[in-house]
Amino acid sequence: MAFAASLAKLQAEASCPICLDHLRDPGTTECGHNFCVSCIHQRWEGLQGTFPCPVCLHHCPDRSLKRNTQLCRMTEIVQQIPTMRGKRKRQEEPLCKKHREVLALFCEKDLELLCAQCRVVSHHQNHSLIPIGEAAASYRRKLKRHIGALTNHLEVAGTVYKKQVANTWEMKRKMEKWREELDFECEELKCFLEKERDEIDKDLLIEEKDVEEKLIENGRQISYHMSRLSNLLSEIEEECLQTDLDLLTGIERIQNRYGNLETPAVFSCELQKEFFTLPPHYLGLHKMIRMFQVELKLDPKTAHPDLIMSSDRRSVTYTTSDRFPKPQDLTSYPAILSSEGMEAGRHFWAVKITGLGEYFLGVCKESFLRNTLISPSANNGYWQYQLLTRTCGSVPIGQRMIGIFLDYELGEVSFYNLNNRSYMYGIADTFTEKIMPYFSIASSSESLTISIIRV
Repeated sequence: MAFAASLAKLQAEASCPICLDHLRDPGTTECGHNFCVSCIHQRWEGLQGTFPCPVCLHHCPDRSLKRNTQLCRMTEIVQQIPTMRGKRKRQEEPLCKKHREVLALFCEKDLELLCAQCRVVSHHQNHSLIPIGEAAASYRRKLKRHIGALTNHLEVAGTVYKKQVANTWEMKRKMEKWREELDFECEELKCFLEKERDEIDKDLLIEEKDVEEKLIENGRQISYHMSRLSNLLSEIEEECLQTDLDLLTGIERIQNRYGNLETPAVFSCELQKEFFTLPPHYLGLHKMIRMFQVELKLDPKTAHPDLIMSSDRRSVTYTTSDRFPKPQDLTSYPAILSSEGMEAGRHFWAVKITGLGEYFLGVCKESFLRNTLISPSANNGYWQYQLLTRTCGSVPIGQRMIGIFLDYELGEVSFYNLNNRSYMYGIADTFTEKIMPYFSIASSSESLTISIIRV
């Protein structure tokens, strides 16, 4: 048994892993495995670049094989053991289940393995039958052609999957941002409603006090009138008991008192109902921001010398300067334009104001004369709105956020207070050329900064 097992192992070592027959003209790959030279070259047919070992899949750099002379002689010796070889072949070669003969043919129509007898006695007589080796080589070539296409499909699918993962994270990031904005807006709305409620409650208290005072006064007047009526009634009853002469003597006085009595009017208590409403344009403004908000940057070529612009070109701060204006400066006023202009459509942008002082926001024609002393106005191509930040006592007012909406076709520029989401001011005109967003800070301002923001 030990001898037979050792002989079987020797037979296996002398066999080609591809054709499972004794090695013919054996060659050794870079990874150390042995194959028939013809078998391994047939397996690598059509491949370029790297050539995988059929056993360990090691990528060989080229098709060159080392000839193994000693293994070749050993294989010749093993081939001289006919009994074991025949036994091994009988054990490994599959047989036809119907005729118990070796499978040697392949039917290309039915894709079945056949023996020689199947060719004569079965329904495959008129089918295209080819030797198994030739069929395997043909289908191996077809499969190899599919490898490249499948590899490309796999790479494309991998790229799509990575993009999908990135889209998922981007969606989550956007949803988180929207949730934060929703929380902020709800908090702003809550503050507005609480303020509105306090104002209405204050008005109701004032009205309640006023009505209560009027009701008390009216009640006092009615009570006094009732007392006079009671006294007059007693006097008349006493007069009726007097003699004829005494009765007639005082009748004029009694009639005068009775005729001058007037019943006080009852006070009509009609309270004015207070309505609790959302800020004007609240829902419409939210949709406007979402649909028409644009990204703007400031144009350094149009900046006044007293304005200092940030490196990201989104903020500008007023500061006094001794520099003389350059010819390309916008105007003699501390102002600056956006780099982007609008020739059509609807556009929304927002700014944040910090500091104290006076500032102007709006739009102007691209063709407006620069470096002039002309005061900005609609007549010379400037449409602006003046605003002011100030202090309340000794405490400065917090940051203000202003939204500007341009409807080019309608010729409208609208301004919104984004702190409470309310409408502030509107400008209507006709636009016939490119319109530029305009930002200006009054020279009397104290270190005031205008920043373009996204809301």
